Amino acid sequence: MEKEELIEELKELIITRLKLEDITPEEIGDDDPLFGEGLGLDSIDALELVVALEKKYGIKIPDEDVGREAFRSVNALADYVIRNRDGAD
Repeated sequence: MEKEELIEELKELIITRLKLEDITPEEIGDDDPLFGEGLGLDSIDALELVVALEKKYGIKIPDEDVGREAFRSVNALADYVIRNRDGAD
C-alpha cells in the first residue's frame, strides 16, 4: 500500500472510529496535530485509536512515549504503521 493511500485510510479510520461526523478527510491536514490545537482529540480518543490500529494493522503502541510520537499527525501515524505493521489487513 502506498503511503498516500494509507494516509487517506487512516483519516477515514479516525473519523469513523471516533464518530467525527462533522469532519471530512480533506479537512484533516497530513501534518496537523491530532491532539490539542489540531484535531482536538483527547486521551479517550487515543485509546480508541490504539485498539482500532492494533486490530486493523496488527501494530502495537507499547507506551505513552511511542504513542505521543506516533499520534503527532496523520503523516507520523502512517510512518509508524508502515514501520511496524505485521501484515494484518
